[in-house]
Amino acid sequence: MLLTDTHTHLYYETDEEKLAQLMQRCFDNQVERLFLPNVDVASIARIEDLVSKYPNNCFAMAGLHPCDVKEDYELVLDEICQSIVDRNIYAIGEIGIDLHWDKTTLEIQKTAFKEQIKWAKDLDLPIVIHCREAFDEIFEVLEAEKGPDLRGIFHCFTGNLDQANKAIELGFYLGIGGVVTYKKAGLDEVLKNIPISKIVLETDSPYLAPVPFRGKPNESSYLVHIAEKVAEIYNVSVEEVANITTANSKLIFNI
Repeated sequence: MLLTDTHTHLYYETDEEKLAQLMQRCFDNQVERLFLPNVDVASIARIEDLVSKYPNNCFAMAGLHPCDVKEDYELVLDEICQSIVDRNIYAIGEIGIDLHWDKTTLEIQKTAFKEQIKWAKDLDLPIVIHCREAFDEIFEVLEAEKGPDLRGIFHCFTGNLDQANKAIELGFYLGIGGVVTYKKAGLDEVLKNIPISKIVLETDSPYLAPVPFRGKPNESSYLVHIAEKVAEIYNVSVEEVANITTANSKLIFNI
């Protein structure tokens, strides 16, 4: 069995010993492919360090998180874009729109989102979308940009069935994480109407830990608990969930 965590910030752990333990627990739980979303300039070096230590397991993305889109976003985007020249990256992400914390930056968030979609198209890479309280705004941008060269993942998908179908129609897979294990989230009911061929698994560690670790720091080794819940929803084995979602990740990231 081979599990793929398509979205983890494992590199936030700066203690070398603890990071090695986090990685070993991944391997113990057969989580052997980890995709690392970029959030700002400072995270580039951390990601590259982890990739250099585990080149067969960790894979980098490049992007500016919407919550980090500030007044100087153009300079930051330029610095991230310049870094791509010397890096092996497999997606532009995580990018998108977040209206939970600050609605006043909506316009520059949209501008930064569109700019990074352009990078992805130019590089023939998928995008990994962060969408929080912004489905309408995200879909507006994607509708304008849609085409065979626009594809990727709706990271941490927690929308309704209509939104799920809209994302899939636009060429995206749904990133399913710990929220699927929360009783009142309703994501399990959405998935019952979505083919497993359109989802991938993720942890978004250290956030959104699945049951039985809810409320505690998340880690990529916990992906197995998400896989178990997804297997229950689709009435298949955990091994089948691992096989299908890992195959989906290979189609998306081309590795």
